[in-house]
Amino acid sequence: MSARALPHSSGPPLDEPRTEELASGVYAYIQPDGGWFVNNCGFLVTPDSVIVIDSAATEARTRGLRSAVSAVTGLPVSTLVNTHWHTDHTNGNYQFRGATIVAHERTREMMLRYAPTTPDLDGPFPAVPWGALEPAPPFLTYGRGVTLWAGDVRCEVRWVGTPAHTTDDSIVWIPEHSVLYAGDLAFNGGAPLVSAGSLAGSLKVLRDLRELRPRTVVPGHGDVCGPEVFDLVIGYLEFVGDLAASGHRAGRTPLEAARDAGAHPFDQLLDGERLVANLHRAYAEIEGAPPGAEIDLTATRRDMIALNGGRPLRCHA
Repeated sequence: MSARALPHSSGPPLDEPRTEELASGVYAYIQPDGGWFVNNCGFLVTPDSVIVIDSAATEARTRGLRSAVSAVTGLPVSTLVNTHWHTDHTNGNYQFRGATIVAHERTREMMLRYAPTTPDLDGPFPAVPWGALEPAPPFLTYGRGVTLWAGDVRCEVRWVGTPAHTTDDSIVWIPEHSVLYAGDLAFNGGAPLVSAGSLAGSLKVLRDLRELRPRTVVPGHGDVCGPEVFDLVIGYLEFVGDLAASGHRAGRTPLEAARDAGAHPFDQLLDGERLVANLHRAYAEIEGAPPGAEIDLTATRRDMIALNGGRPLRCHA
């Protein structure tokens, strides 16, 4: 499938965040343009409370999410589910204190190590207005999964079983409505990122998710879509794997291999500099690293900046 089949919103100016009702009481909160730190969230309205899926990267963006929930219902938020630990999905957790924060055991571990994000003027995102952030890790965790109930509607929160985008990815599957909140296992219109997880694991998980045959997919970034998003992400990651194999054989560094790629079928995806970060992960796996093994993420950030012409990475958070 062509990368152009699922276009992303692009600015400037960026579109305003919007709330989409996917089924009765089931909502997606979409934040354009879906690039770095501009994630999607979700929420489900039960007879007496609200279940929120993921918070946002900054104080202001999480306040926007809270306002969107309040515009739909005056019911309190009782539960917050984090699909993984990355800070664009968890920095705003503290604004939901009083709710039960639910996530995989590894999500809590990683948040205690790394979250919340604080400004890094020497990093790839020097101008992000984070706001006042506070730690708020999950306090109800699971190993394989947990079932939540939105009234009579079953919500299956499942760890995907292997490192993929990260080592702790979970999905929220609502079989009655065939709605899947995929977290960052799915990017619609943007380049996927597996540097903190696994290329091989991502391919396995994406094929498994495709077999669920969801009618509606809420990706971690980009517009609500259908299961065709999995074909796109699989195609991109297969391309990364082939590029890594040829580059590694030729003795090229991940940055050299990324530059060798030139124009390619996926070069219209947002945040294309992620290609070199994904090549770092693919090289590690070629060299025998197990899925999810730590790699030098400082080197991946350095090479992404280099691939971006030496400029800080584009971010509208």
